[in-house]
Amino acid sequence: MLVGAVQLAVRSKSPEAFRTISEVASELDVPQHVLRFWESRFVQVRPTKRAGGRRYYRPEDVDLLRGIRALLYSEGYTIKGVQKVLRERGLRYVAQVGRGEAVAEPAAFVPDTELSDGEPMPQAFAGAGVVRLDRKPPAIADEARVKLEISLAELMRLKSRLRAARRSA
Repeated sequence: MLVGAVQLAVRSKSPEAFRTISEVASELDVPQHVLRFWESRFVQVRPTKRAGGRRYYRPEDVDLLRGIRALLYSEGYTIKGVQKVLRERGLRYVAQVGRGEAVAEPAAFVPDTELSDGEPMPQAFAGAGVVRLDRKPPAIADEARVKLEISLAELMRLKSRLRAARRSA
């Protein structure tokens, strides 16, 4: 019931009117906490805050958020990938992607400088072709997924043994 009321309020507002977080969340079909999270990850998202910390989004803010959503959800970019696009291509490009005026470019390979647990990459592997995709990997078959999970479990077991050996040395 509330979602319908929010959608009706959005439709009856002028295109230049400021939007509340609930209106933007409804329009983009994401929860409000996701918008607040994006605000913490993308410094370019700066809604106006009024008394009591209420957020009001300008039309430009909504276009930018729509572009971020498109890159994350439709194009498969990661947060870091979208941050890179914002740095290199700018706000206007991401907003154009959100409005459907620009087509998102394929994500590039980015050399990884740290391991998944946040530890720095060992010098022996740095620059050795270890890369991370700025896009989410494509879906894989169940059989391949099981094999990968078994391999991952074995690697984690070996990593644990290695850490234990380092501590005892």
